[in-house]
Amino acid sequence: MRKLTYFVACSIDGFIGDPDGDASSMFAFLDEEYVGYLASTYPETIAVPGREQLGIEDAENLRFDTVIQGRGSYQLGLDAGIASPYSHLREFVASRTLGASPDPNVEVIDGDLVARVRELKAEDGGLGIWLCGGSRIAGELLDEIDELVIKTYPQVYGSGMPMFGGTGFSVSDFELESVRTFSNGVLVRVYARKR
Repeated sequence: MRKLTYFVACSIDGFIGDPDGDASSMFAFLDEEYVGYLASTYPETIAVPGREQLGIEDAENLRFDTVIQGRGSYQLGLDAGIASPYSHLREFVASRTLGASPDPNVEVIDGDLVARVRELKAEDGGLGIWLCGGSRIAGELLDEIDELVIKTYPQVYGSGMPMFGGTGFSVSDFELESVRTFSNGVLVRVYARKR
């Protein structure tokens, strides 16, 4: 059984973006130490333009071979003219409005997202599945998430797009596995679902 990991950036108060989903204020924390960690530990989570800029375009996928993202997250790449932002992975976009895929490497999931994720998790072999975002699909897939990797930036948003949207009140327990701190104030916490 493959693992679904929600690898996500958020503010101290748990928002992954402002009310419109913009998280560009977090870019200020992308210093050499932190980017070096991401490039060496999670290279597959860096989009193609960033991989090229860092000189790691041929870096091996270490943890994930598949990425799932929502339409809002995917639209950021499309708006920049990038239809396959993670071409080094199998790419899935959950969207009922996108229509046909704009790239042969991108499969659009316009039906039962939970069922499709369960199929992906049941595949033999391979690496894990990265849930890239956004908020709504993270909420929809909460019961399928096996691991959380939360990159917490030292900012308070006050309001915005929550890590898990549209879920209502519900308790899901996870166990802390590790915490990595950086001199810029960023924390990377890894949690496993409590079974």
